[in-house]
Amino acid sequence: SKVYSVFGIMFQEKDSRLPTHDPLYNLSLQELRMESVSACSKLNKTLRQHYLNLPQGGKCQVTYIWIDGSGEGLRNKTRTLDEEPKSIADIPEWNFDGSSTDQSKGSDSDMYLVPVQMFRDPFILDPNKLVLCEVLKYNREPAETNRRISCNKVMEATKEHCVWFGMEQEYCLLSMDRYPYRWPKGGFPRPQGPYYCAVGADCVYGRDIVECHYKACLYAGIKICGTNAEVMPGQWEFQVGPCEGIDVADHLWVARFILHRVCEDFGLLATMDPKPIEGNWNGSGCHTNVSTKQMREEGGLKYIEQAIEKLSHRHQEHISVYDPRGGEDNKRRLTGLHETANIKDFSHGVANRGASIRIPRQVGQDGRGYFEDRRPAANCDPYSVAEAIVRTCLLEGEDGE
Repeated sequence: SKVYSVFGIMFQEKDSRLPTHDPLYNLSLQELRMESVSACSKLNKTLRQHYLNLPQGGKCQVTYIWIDGSGEGLRNKTRTLDEEPKSIADIPEWNFDGSSTDQSKGSDSDMYLVPVQMFRDPFILDPNKLVLCEVLKYNREPAETNRRISCNKVMEATKEHCVWFGMEQEYCLLSMDRYPYRWPKGGFPRPQGPYYCAVGADCVYGRDIVECHYKACLYAGIKICGTNAEVMPGQWEFQVGPCEGIDVADHLWVARFILHRVCEDFGLLATMDPKPIEGNWNGSGCHTNVSTKQMREEGGLKYIEQAIEKLSHRHQEHISVYDPRGGEDNKRRLTGLHETANIKDFSHGVANRGASIRIPRQVGQDGRGYFEDRRPAANCDPYSVAEAIVRTCLLEGEDGE
């Protein structure tokens, strides 16, 4: 039987043992190998549009979105409100069965959904809403994967620094058999080189999804600021920011949700696995750009260098929160090859994409601006990343650490 290496895990086609660390692994390989795109994507979309065009009688559909027990997967469900909410304060708390999302036991399974950010719904349109929620346990303590609360406390404590973030979310498009979209089955495309920021059907795989996602994010009110094809064929990136404080993580999580929904419509999958294909292929990261008010002012390069010095002393602590498995995912990506630094070493440099921290050349010339932390994995929790950076750069020595 044929042996496959997908997401860094070896398994045989006849083997029922499937990788479990990625949210995509819900169906057997044998089931999915039958089709490259999902059956649902082939349903009559014109017929569906008839129902979506029906009037709502003044009611509003609100889709609640939350992070599940994996720390990577997103869940959602929808309820009806009597009128369109004007602000997040108009949206009531809700609940769900945490035993079905790996967030509680069945004997005490109710979990609270607390709305924190509201967006326009790009799928069923105005007046309907998407709402990002925090998850609280039965005692109203944060769920284990609710890292937003601690992140927000750090952002509030450093509010005077006006910290701006920009996050670069890389991902890979997959067929339903979990092999990269449009890659030859059982084989590989041409080596890397012609695909980055490319144009042409022989180099660009999946632009329809990318453009639909971009438009949907703009409609929703996501602070998406760009997109491009990446180095590996079928790999893409979108950028969220600049956002101040907690907003960057809120917007990135909802942008991820929208991406998965768009892919659902097209019958494909999107994975944020940091190394979707082993070998001489780029991995996927979530490069994080950071700037404080002092860094943006005249002479700000001094403060950038001070921040980098602090980060150098906390390298392993940061690595441990830059992916959901304490650095184990990033081991496959941060090898010192394919535009990465080795996971064991901390480095920095101007315009150096093989460093842990990059100072853009323009920033070096201007003497102010921002720095880029290239270590976070594509499947990171942006709340954990933003909190770690701000805690190290701005609170070190102020809170007893």
